[in-house]
Amino acid sequence: MSQRTGEGARPGLLGWCVAEHGRYYAREWGFGTFFEAKVATDMSSFLVRADTPGCHIWWAEDDAGFTGTLTIDGGDADDGLTHLRWFITSDRARGQGLGNLLLSTAISTARDDGARGVFLTTFAGLDAARRLYEKHRFMLVSEQRDTTWGTEVTEQRFEVKF
Repeated sequence: MSQRTGEGARPGLLGWCVAEHGRYYAREWGFGTFFEAKVATDMSSFLVRADTPGCHIWWAEDDAGFTGTLTIDGGDADDGLTHLRWFITSDRARGQGLGNLLLSTAISTARDDGARGVFLTTFAGLDAARRLYEKHRFMLVSEQRDTTWGTEVTEQRFEVKF
């Protein structure tokens, strides 16, 4: 199936992203409805202001529907670093370079927007994602045990500066 990508909010994208996060993190990490509700609440707030400067959402799809999404949230900037959020690809798209394409686009756009860099929060154990972040020069800058995600994990902050 051929992948198509684009930028901007689209009907159904919020629901797909929330559901995809919910399914993946429940299956792979035992996360519950707290996590899914957090994704839904936070991403809904983002979409209301997604057309403001420094805020972007990208999506990918194939003939069967959405296959990936990623945002950078300039409204949640920290010391000039824009926030990368809600980055996920579907099982059928994983391992085909889609994540690399979305991440490359986000970093380039953040640079063009004048950000000093990009930060993201994740947790230990997402090894494939970490390899992708490190490929794009993200560095682990902090980690701590936390329940931000609704389950105790080792939360990590990665940054890339321009």
